[in-house]
Amino acid sequence: MAIDLRSVRNYFGRLLADRTEEEIEQALTPSREDISPHVPRGDAMSQISPEAVDQRWELLDVEARSRESLLDAMTREQMGVYSKNIENFIGTVKLPIGLAGPLRVRGLYAQGDYYAPLATTEAALVASYTRGAQAITLAGGCTTAMFWEGVTRAPVFAFDTLIDVGKFLLWAGGHEETFRNIAASTTRHGELIRTRFNLEGNHVYLIFEYSTGDAAGQNMVTIATEAICRFILEHTPVRPAYWFVEANLSGDKKASHLSFQNVRGRKATAEVTLEHDILKGHLKSSARRMLDFYRVSSIGGVMSGNIGIQGHYSNGMAALYIACGQDAACVAESAVGVTRFEPAGDGGLYAAVTLPNVIVGTVGGGTGLPSQNACLEMMNLAGPGKAAAFAEVCAALVLAGELSIIAALSAGHFTHAHQSLARGPAGGTDAGAR
Repeated sequence: MAIDLRSVRNYFGRLLADRTEEEIEQALTPSREDISPHVPRGDAMSQISPEAVDQRWELLDVEARSRESLLDAMTREQMGVYSKNIENFIGTVKLPIGLAGPLRVRGLYAQGDYYAPLATTEAALVASYTRGAQAITLAGGCTTAMFWEGVTRAPVFAFDTLIDVGKFLLWAGGHEETFRNIAASTTRHGELIRTRFNLEGNHVYLIFEYSTGDAAGQNMVTIATEAICRFILEHTPVRPAYWFVEANLSGDKKASHLSFQNVRGRKATAEVTLEHDILKGHLKSSARRMLDFYRVSSIGGVMSGNIGIQGHYSNGMAALYIACGQDAACVAESAVGVTRFEPAGDGGLYAAVTLPNVIVGTVGGGTGLPSQNACLEMMNLAGPGKAAAFAEVCAALVLAGELSIIAALSAGHFTHAHQSLARGPAGGTDAGAR
């Protein structure tokens, strides 16, 4: 991004108003003096013990109430359950959770009325998703389908010449079944379902795509891919100059155009048709106005370089992921997708969302932690056999959020909703945040 010289002059003017150039230079110069103590980790058996936790708190110059907020009696009693989910443990953070619903889902895997737990500090978010969910339920529910799944890992092998690349690919092409068997030996739940390659000069990117059962599966596919790569190194007739287990061609934890070429996690879609009375009575808008907004916002998204066409998938997905023990960083790729509105008969509205990268699991990761497991349990989505249904609920929730925010914006209610729910009456305790 280019910055004009006037802005540069103003910026440095502010910096030098109370400091000299020498003072700024000294502040920015690296120093190895007076390095603070390392955080005590402990060994594998004791790193989350009361003694290790106390040692870490001794590093911090904080008041006792701060420690009590993060390390209350329940957290101290339960700390052992976090041993496989965190390093350098000092406590837990509490977030408010609200229920959005009822959200009626008519899916291949998810069936029923769901109350989605959303963990967020953003006022108006749960209210908005509840409004959209209730509109969907009034229409009889949304039809949802999880219709493809897979998680990729993309190692790279660098060779000296294209001739070596050709020899390597000739050899690798005869070992796909071997790769599949090696992957199977590392996990009871995952399976290598497809192997592809991408060539760039003398670099070969192998793209391994796995099914991961009911786990989100990022660690699972990494371990399986590492085992395959070790086999390759031991048996390939042409040894690479170097290699890496992931070469940034899988789309892991980032929004990319790969979202619409591959699948990461589970691909899910949801649709609903809302009648005129629901649009007017519940969402306080109309099909015409919502279509007008959808049109201009789609063009605005294209001009701003968005990947996909959507309003705010990340809002609901982040809140649901945090509540249900998912990897919150996966929202970066999970919140890519396409929202589509079309007119339906007699003033109605057809709405659909498609999400190609819903990275969720109902086993493993953070899903077994007490609070997160409770959130999955309240939707009957905890444990084996539930991940596909969870992906469909995610799609339905995203659809509810799209309907609600576009209705609010199209009717001119968006600002008022945030003023009334997030700030309260004028002169309240939060007036200073205005």
